[in-house]
Amino acid sequence: MAGQGTPATAALVRAGVRHTLHPYAHDPRAGSYGSEAAAALGVPPQRLFKTLVVTVDGRPAVGVVPVSGALDLKALAAALGGRKAAMAEPAVAERATGYRTGGISPLGCRQRLPVVLDSSALDHPTVYVSAGRRGLQVELAPADLVRVAGAILAAVATR
Repeated sequence: MAGQGTPATAALVRAGVRHTLHPYAHDPRAGSYGSEAAAALGVPPQRLFKTLVVTVDGRPAVGVVPVSGALDLKALAAALGGRKAAMAEPAVAERATGYRTGGISPLGCRQRLPVVLDSSALDHPTVYVSAGRRGLQVELAPADLVRVAGAILAAVATR
């Protein structure tokens, strides 16, 4: 798909990962990027995962959880062997990942960040995550997401 290349899609191509891009018309007034994407694509919110940048003991990291849930900061810190996690400021998230908020992908980040994927991803044959910009999701097998993102699997979502 011409014109849809992002660092995330380039990482998938380099890794030889089978994936499908799903563009949709992003509404800048949308309150929740993840809910908007799930509704626009007709995907159950437990299959579409949001990428959240946090700091764990002061260092940036990434939590990837279903849109239908929230990130359990304590569980994420524990999964990374840390003591305290907090949501990162948008400017910190954008600087660390190279993506704009609302389009942050766990793939192809500017810095190599620790990634924790909620273990519920394994409940689905494929999951959706941001492909690196607002209005573009990528569908891929959870095992491929883990491999390319270098993710740790852990129960880090509240239901």
